[in-house]
Amino acid sequence: MLRLAGLFMVDTLGSGLVLQSFLAYWLERRFGAGAGAVGAVFFGMNLLAALSAMVAGRLAARIGLINTMVWTHIPANLLLILLPWTPDLAPAVVILLLRGCLSQMDVPARQSYLMAVVQPGERSAAGGVTGLAKSIANAVAPGITGVLFASGWMAAPFVAGGVLKITYDLALWRGFRAIKPPEEQ
Repeated sequence: MLRLAGLFMVDTLGSGLVLQSFLAYWLERRFGAGAGAVGAVFFGMNLLAALSAMVAGRLAARIGLINTMVWTHIPANLLLILLPWTPDLAPAVVILLLRGCLSQMDVPARQSYLMAVVQPGERSAAGGVTGLAKSIANAVAPGITGVLFASGWMAAPFVAGGVLKITYDLALWRGFRAIKPPEEQ
């Protein structure tokens, strides 16, 4: 459980480096995107993320929970790393929408996996420990992004966030692919 909590912390730190508030600021600074355009992009991203969460269960039933977490998350984070080098708003929006289709598929799989691999009496504690680890990472990340943006390193949060999240994915796959939840045994 502590290893999972540590990994979830790394993932959340990567996510926290590119919060929607910073992404909105970046879209405005980089491309001059107005509030209406940014709102429409976020609507599309979040709608696609919600729809993909419904697909995640079916995908997990076919390829397993860990594989669903890792193999949907890595492409999403490669897109995150690519984002700061888009030449104008249209390709950036396409990348953000594609990422929206993939980036949250790990969430239901992660919750299911965590609850499946711990004893029923430990589920509340497991949820609490992993939630605390994620909250700590979420608290730290925006300060890092603020410093990077203020220093003029506007691409750095995207690259660092993507690299941290891919590191999480590979470590999760390496460390937990052999630990199957009961429904996959």
